[in-house]
Amino acid sequence: MPNQHHPSEAGDLILSMPFTVTSAETDMYGRAKLSALINLLIQSSIQSADRLGFGYRDFMPQKLFWVLSRISVEIAHPLRWTQTGVVETWPKDIDKLLYIRDFIARDSHEHVLARATSGWLTVDMETKRGKLIELEDPSMFFRLKDRHGLMHRPEKLGPVHGETVAEIKVSYFDLDINRHVTTTRYFDWMMDTFGHEFHRDKYPQAVSANFIKEIKPGETIRIVRNQTGANSYCFEGFNLCREITAFRGAITFTETK
Repeated sequence: MPNQHHPSEAGDLILSMPFTVTSAETDMYGRAKLSALINLLIQSSIQSADRLGFGYRDFMPQKLFWVLSRISVEIAHPLRWTQTGVVETWPKDIDKLLYIRDFIARDSHEHVLARATSGWLTVDMETKRGKLIELEDPSMFFRLKDRHGLMHRPEKLGPVHGETVAEIKVSYFDLDINRHVTTTRYFDWMMDTFGHEFHRDKYPQAVSANFIKEIKPGETIRIVRNQTGANSYCFEGFNLCREITAFRGAITFTETK
């Protein structure tokens, strides 16, 4: 059983992580890459889990690890180079096997930059199946169920039928410590299906992704894209090596002019 911490107040469940946007995290127009924003959210969730006693090191003896299953993000303003702010995150609820975690990112003037909700699985390293954590007191996972980054659950996305826009062979720097493709790379892959001029005039406003099957070293992913609205697109990544759907995504852009 993980070494569960017992915060005395509900507010103790909220972690605030300061950030500064670096040049390596920005695009050619000085805006934070979508993957950089996602990484900020993930890093805050890692810090929160560590603080609450459910982090990577806590889970290793139980042969468990966290996997991001779904995430939905609404972006009010692009983060920009040198910008500072804070990401707040907290465990929000349990939905069947999904642990719901929400986020709010604010700038140094307390203006909201982005809001997000996510669903995480605790996965057994041997069976690769999700399971609920055995706890004496699971209340920390739903004590803040009425506090919202986004009101809705992370979006479940359906199949995509469209044109093939990329085929990607997984390389060394696509991989994380669990030896599968790291979460941020999926967002880079989707964003890279558009050209420079497209990105000059547009920036993501709403994003969702579902991570369905892990992608391993050396595998090849075919990305299919379909335009669903004036500035909206959906994506599906198909693993050609195992002939299974690996992920789905949806991005709605807003004009930046």
